[in-house]
Parts: sequence; C-alpha cells; structure tokens
Amino acid sequence: MISYTIQEINDLLKGELIGNTTNNIEGPEQLQNAKNQHITFIGSSKYIKYWAESEASAVLVNDNLTVEPGDNRAVIKVKNADLAMAKVLELFNPPAPEFETDIHPTAVIHETAKIGDGCKIGANCYVGKDVELGNGVILYPNVCVFDETTIGDNTIAWSGTVIRERCLIGSHCIFHTNVSIGADGFGYRPSDDGRGLTKIPQIGNVIIGHYVEIGANSCVDRAKFSSTIIGDGCKIDNLVQIAHNSVMGRSCIMAGHSGLAGSVTLGDGVIIGGSASIKDHTTIESGATVGAGSGVMNNVKAGETVLGYPAQDAKAMLKQWVVMRRLAKK
Repeated sequence: MISYTIQEINDLLKGELIGNTTNNIEGPEQLQNAKNQHITFIGSSKYIKYWAESEASAVLVNDNLTVEPGDNRAVIKVKNADLAMAKVLELFNPPAPEFETDIHPTAVIHETAKIGDGCKIGANCYVGKDVELGNGVILYPNVCVFDETTIGDNTIAWSGTVIRERCLIGSHCIFHTNVSIGADGFGYRPSDDGRGLTKIPQIGNVIIGHYVEIGANSCVDRAKFSSTIIGDGCKIDNLVQIAHNSVMGRSCIMAGHSGLAGSVTLGDGVIIGGSASIKDHTTIESGATVGAGSGVMNNVKAGETVLGYPAQDAKAMLKQWVVMRRLAKK
C-alpha cells in the first residue's frame, strides 16, 4: 500500500501547511466519503461546512478560503485546489495494464509497416500496409490501424479503437476505448431519379495534432476532400461527434454528447458544453464558450458565451428565461 506523510505531500505541492496529522495518507477521497487515511479538497466556500463532519485527515483548499484544521488534521493552502489534487492523484495513480510481450503473437502486422522503438502491440491488433508507428506507441488489444496511417511517438490507443487509412496522428495522444477516427463523413444527396440517395465519396483524411485526448465511443469522420483537423492539445469527452471537414484549433474542449456538423471551424480555446450541437459551416472564434444543451445556428465571436436553443448571448438568454418564468406564474 502506497502512503505518504502530510509533509511529503506538502513538499510536492509547495503549499502552506496549517496544522498536522500523524496519519499517513493512503489516497484522495471526496469530503463526505473520506476516512482518516484520506486527503480531500475544497475549492469553493460552499463545501467548507462539510469539513467538520468529514473523517479526512487532510484537506487541500484554495488560499482565499479559511478552514481550521482541527485535532490531528491538516490543511494545505494552495492557489488552485483542483490542480493540486491532480498532482496528488498522480502520486496514487495505479500502473497501466502490463504487456507480457511487446508484440503479441496474435497481432497482424503488414510486412511494410514501420514499428518504432519501444512500441507495444496487444493481442488481435491489426496494423496495415505502410503504417508508421513512432517510438513508444501503445496499441492495446483489438486496435486496428489501417493502411498508410502515421502515428507519432508515445501515443496510446485503447481497445476497440479503429484508425482508418491515411490518417495522420500526432505524438502523446490518448484514444480511449472504441474511438473511431477516419470513418466516412455523412454525405448523401437525392439521386437523379428521385427514388433514393446517392452516397458522396469521402476521399479526405483526419489530421490530429499532439497531446490530443479523445474519450470513449467518440467519432472523428474523414473529410469529403482535404482533412478534418483536430488541433494540438484538444480534449474531447465520451460520445462526441466531429463531422467531416471540421477544423478545431488548439486546446479546445468538447464535453460529452456534443457534436460538430460538417465544416464547422473552432478557434483556439473554444469550450463546447455537454449535448451542445453546432450547425454545419459555422465558425466559433477563439475563446468562445457554448453552454450545455445549446444549439448554435450562427457564427460566435471571439470570447463570447452563448446559451440556449437557438443559442444567443448568454446574458440575454438568461434574461429571457427570467421573463418567461415570471409570465408563467401569472
């Protein structure tokens, strides 16, 4: 069992230690569930009231909050309790699943594929013709990487992930279970005889930058032509849809069940809330935020926050909701 003294944890965080505890810390836990071997955190004043009832031996708090340690308990004041807790979580992070052999004998690897140093390829993986894997790439069991795809150093693909042909993947990316990269974009037009639908060929690819993380069961479709692009540092939640020819700038965030229709453009640092939908050929400029459940029909300016369905300026929408609530009470 890994454990640390409160002094060792504070040395890592470089916070202000108030009080002390002789209990070793064996892991982090939520305030109300914590026991005396745990450390917890408080990032908002509304949670301070739970500290007195908690059994935790230590707590991380934002430095603008006042929290008394109590008997055999310690408080560590830090600038940002959430970020400090992330460092604590790293201390107790269990190791990833181990590979008994670097390349499992059931993996199918085309003779033209180039495999970098230190790669690990699990059972029943498929690596196609002219694929290039950089150094330290990890493919967990049942991952497929199709022809002419390139994957950069230290990228990880968890089981069930499928990366289609001709995609370009950066380094230090993480694709969680069942991610789909490079499936055909959704393109159909009524047939000439008006009796069916004609499929539009999708001949482009997907380009993903460095340090991108994509959650389980999310899809990034290939472009009709040219590329669907995910910029460096983007973080994409579970069950997210990114349609053909969309372009995301750097360090964008998309929460679960949100989606981009075709040819959407996001600037840098855009935040898309859960279940939000973005209409095709829409541009959301850098630093903008789209509230959860919103439907964006028009372009969004840099730094703007929009909300609602159809989405509009968040303050204006909130005022409308207040008026509607008042009318409903009459």
